[in-house]
Amino acid sequence: MRRLPAITPLILFVAVLPFIASAQPEESWEIQALNRIIPGVPEGGFYYDPASGLVRGTNGIIVKYGDATLSADSATLNEQTGDVEADGQVRIESGDQLWVGEHIRYNFKTHQMRSEEFRTGKPPVFAAGQALEGNITNHTYGAHHIFLTTDDVSNPATLVRASRVRIVPGKYIELWNAVLYAEGVPLFYFPYYKRNLGERANNFNFLPGYRSVYGPYLLNTYTWFAGSNLDGQIHLDYREKRGLGGGPDLNLRLGRWGDFAFKYYYLHDDDSGASISTNSFNNLGPIPENRQRFNFAWQATPFTNLNLKALVNYQSDPLVLHDFFEGDYTGNPQPNTFVEANKYWENWSLDAETEPRLNNFFDQVERLPDVKLTGFRQQVFDTPFYYESESSAGYYRHVFAAFDEALFTNISGTLPDYSAARADTYQQVLLPWRFFNWLNVTPRVGGRLTYYSQAGGPGGTNDEAFRKVFNTGVETSFKASRLWAGATNSLLEIDGLRHVIEPSVNYVFVPDPSTPSSQLPQFDSELPSLEILPIQFPDYNDIDSIDSRNVIRFGLRNTLQTKRDPPLLGSYGATGKQIQNLLDWNLMLDWRLRPDTRTNALQNGLTTVGPQKTFNDLYSALAFRPRSWLTLESQLRYDINDGHLNLAFHQLTFTPNEKWSWGLGHWYLRGGFLGNGTGGDNYITSTFFFRLNDNWGLRATDDFDAQSGRVQDQFYSLYRDFRSWTGAVTFRVVDNGTGPEDFGVAFSFSLKAKPKLPLGGDTVSPYHLVGE
Repeated sequence: MRRLPAITPLILFVAVLPFIASAQPEESWEIQALNRIIPGVPEGGFYYDPASGLVRGTNGIIVKYGDATLSADSATLNEQTGDVEADGQVRIESGDQLWVGEHIRYNFKTHQMRSEEFRTGKPPVFAAGQALEGNITNHTYGAHHIFLTTDDVSNPATLVRASRVRIVPGKYIELWNAVLYAEGVPLFYFPYYKRNLGERANNFNFLPGYRSVYGPYLLNTYTWFAGSNLDGQIHLDYREKRGLGGGPDLNLRLGRWGDFAFKYYYLHDDDSGASISTNSFNNLGPIPENRQRFNFAWQATPFTNLNLKALVNYQSDPLVLHDFFEGDYTGNPQPNTFVEANKYWENWSLDAETEPRLNNFFDQVERLPDVKLTGFRQQVFDTPFYYESESSAGYYRHVFAAFDEALFTNISGTLPDYSAARADTYQQVLLPWRFFNWLNVTPRVGGRLTYYSQAGGPGGTNDEAFRKVFNTGVETSFKASRLWAGATNSLLEIDGLRHVIEPSVNYVFVPDPSTPSSQLPQFDSELPSLEILPIQFPDYNDIDSIDSRNVIRFGLRNTLQTKRDPPLLGSYGATGKQIQNLLDWNLMLDWRLRPDTRTNALQNGLTTVGPQKTFNDLYSALAFRPRSWLTLESQLRYDINDGHLNLAFHQLTFTPNEKWSWGLGHWYLRGGFLGNGTGGDNYITSTFFFRLNDNWGLRATDDFDAQSGRVQDQFYSLYRDFRSWTGAVTFRVVDNGTGPEDFGVAFSFSLKAKPKLPLGGDTVSPYHLVGE
């Protein structure tokens, strides 16, 4: 009995709990009479009975309860039950869903809805029909004699009509006896059809066309989604001259354990010989009839600062991408295979990579494996000195395409395969100083020790070797600027002007290594480069090509900045003028104090016959924007020793408005420079877009080979906006200089609700317009 008083408060609390719960405040009603003038309805039609909770409005009324809002010409509401019967321009908003009708019965508390006729919509799907019944809370609706469209206009160009429908907004829709119409013409009949309505909605795309090397063709892709972590595509293509092809794509997302992507495509090529006759490749051997590609990609960050990557690329022959996936081929004609792990700390990183060769028709350096420890530039305790390092070890094989031991050569005429183990370490100490509070001076000294095992393989001719390399140097730089706040110029859109100048001088001295590069197997060797290569370590990472150098690099960067209105004022949060570069010009020149006088010396990124020259190419990189809609970009390499222009790239871009734009480019490479043969390269490119009106547009892309006087590649596209979807017809002509010209035409379609390409994707890669 003594315990009774202790539990009495608990008993009392449980007893009154239902009353406490019932006393919690309910959702409140907000009712507004609009007092609109409605023909045939007397003014002042608003009635309220507090006893019964009945509300009636006849001259426009708005009712809010919870997250639901109803507006109508007239309505009768029972506050106690939540029932409302509304007539005339009825609109019900609940969350992001909108329902419109002339007569709707709705319950604010149970969210039950009935309507004789209705319209509803949530981008990208809109619907209208009769006899609607549904529950907004459960997001389940049923109706009869309905039509659906992605076209948000009163008379949609494309729509689907069905006798019965079940809708779960944002998830899926089910249709019975559905017919697809385009401009009033029935196209397809579906006894039953189900489609997801979210961003990950299943969809089907097809691309018909004709190409000389294909004949008529039809490319079909079905995209499917299974939840938020799994999706894929199924391809089924037919090319009249080449045969039937297809395969699956699969994408899987497992959170921190990474994203997986799998692609496979197979084609039994009925005319594989066309792969050779329509391009300028030589000595590739026969192309098989069974052509395929396999791609697997994986990337994950399972733990903080630990990144894992894997990429597998297999193809049956060197031209399967060129012939059927030209967009991928243009981006990477020789895709590699690797597995890589990266672990990062504050001052260190550890990388492990394995890179085997799967396609024996490509040259490649295999890394089996390659492990590297990098020490980022870091202060040595509390001293003014800084330290950085790179150390690596691995086993490497340089394998060449289609090696033939009987001929002791391969199709490209190079040496046979060779392999070796290598361990390398590089250590460097720096002492950065700042004088006069503006002059930066950083002397440095470093050393490298590299071990090579005896080379193996048919081409292995090098013995075991140790190489020691010493380097030193000093880098100086400063930055100065001046501001003219009142400078203005309407022609160049200048509103204030700031000039920033950054000169630099970098001296590098490397005496002769203990073992010359000619006596070492070449795995990480110096390759041709369009840009000037670094001269100091560890930025220069062609480990096996290191040789003596005594060089000064001069650099000068000039930047002119002004204030301009953004291209679209008010968009993307832009509210005023922004700083833009009017001019950005970078110059670079190497002065070799002791040129290499040997017969074969590294010159311009290649081993060339003859000694090095005193000066490397003068390199210029320029970006000039005289107007906010006009940009000029330029890169040049000029041989000041012999007066040759080795490389030139120019790009002029006009984007004055949304009606038209034009990009004009020029590419020049002198013959014999970077090993490109004696003929050289000289191309002019043009991409022009013009919007005829809101529904029609034109785009023309041309690549002109000025060296041979032929238009190498031409794309001409005509676009049509059909409101809910877009269409394009694209004509293409390819002239490779050997064999007949390749003509093609293709028709592409894309729903605006689910576009096939991102904005501007057809400009960057027009191959997608013709299904490549």
